[in-house]
Amino acid sequence: MEQTPKITVLFDGVCNLCNGFVNFIIDRDSRNRFRFGSLQSEIAAELMEKHGIDASKTDSVVVIDRGVAFTRSTAALCIAKNMGGVWPVLYVFRVIPAFIRDPIYDWVARNRYKWFGKKELCRIPTPEDASKFISG
Repeated sequence: MEQTPKITVLFDGVCNLCNGFVNFIIDRDSRNRFRFGSLQSEIAAELMEKHGIDASKTDSVVVIDRGVAFTRSTAALCIAKNMGGVWPVLYVFRVIPAFIRDPIYDWVARNRYKWFGKKELCRIPTPEDASKFISG
């Protein structure tokens, strides 16, 4: 049986909204498809450089799926597409051009610390979830 490739989600490790989103994904990742890493980590910097993503302009979420990197609203839709349950239905919003979706995404991203707060340190996985996190 062929193993499904893992999807890497790089997130803002000090953002409460982002950490909540990671917990949301983990709780619904019944197929064990996702791996996570903090944008503040060295491995995230290496992955973003490898994929030509300017780290100074990317501060909320990056998804790498089968060697292709996605950012902003497209990254969020890629996550929804690969989750279990009803969440893949949200991928229908991919038909809306990114130039329309991304400003909405950017508005939430700009306000996330004000609305949801910020942590002093990046999320530390529980022993049960440690295998879902990349490090380096």
